[in-house]
Amino acid sequence: MSDDRRLRDDGRTGLPSATRERRVVARVEKVTKVYRLGGHDVRALDGVSIDFLEGDFVAIMGSSGSGKSTLLNLLGCLDRPTTGRYVLAGEDVASMDDETLSRIRGRYLGFIFQSYNLIQQLSVVENIEVPLSYQRPPLPGGRERCLKLAALVGLGGRLGHRPTELSGGQQQRVAIARALVNNPQVILADEPTGNLDSATSHEIMDLLDALNHAGRTIVMVTHEDDIAARARRVIRLRDGRIDTVSENRPLAPAAEVPALP
Repeated sequence: MSDDRRLRDDGRTGLPSATRERRVVARVEKVTKVYRLGGHDVRALDGVSIDFLEGDFVAIMGSSGSGKSTLLNLLGCLDRPTTGRYVLAGEDVASMDDETLSRIRGRYLGFIFQSYNLIQQLSVVENIEVPLSYQRPPLPGGRERCLKLAALVGLGGRLGHRPTELSGGQQQRVAIARALVNNPQVILADEPTGNLDSATSHEIMDLLDALNHAGRTIVMVTHEDDIAARARRVIRLRDGRIDTVSENRPLAPAAEVPALP
């Protein structure tokens, strides 16, 4: 197995040696991101290196301008680093063209957004199906899979409802099911509870916890300490650099990740 597929003993994760054999599903190495704004260079990320292990649950925190959204965009193949490497599932994606990046996103990543990003004209099951329309060749049994995922997130009885007929928590459940439909290796969540009340936020976090315990890798941006406390590891950014890395609990022994419905 290459260095890109196995965690090197370089101290970046602060994990006990018993977990060092876990597969690295995503890695950023000495990544910088520089934007040109108003005739000046703005360094949004400055030499960031992080490993994300299979089955991990990582919260990324930081004040406005710390680089957390930029990092999530890079992890989601929605932007490219100015310098450095981004390795996803063993593939260096930092220099890929747009078409290849799109294919990588559809194969390896699932997205959950603060504002849900549902299509208002589509039903629950049709919204869950959206990522499948970009799969080439189409995945067999796509509709059946969507029905099972709707049931998994507690919406089996609302398949024909449209987003305007759902609560905020229900809309986020649709978004979670949609993120899972391509059986991604990594789920990227951008403030998944940001538009929800406290009780609904904890319901959504219970669902993310269950997915993580089933073996899903989750990387979540949040500004809420109580939400970050639900993650296994918390990375705080400051001025585009890693400020602190802390653990809320140890990483369980590696196990085969089960396929979702």
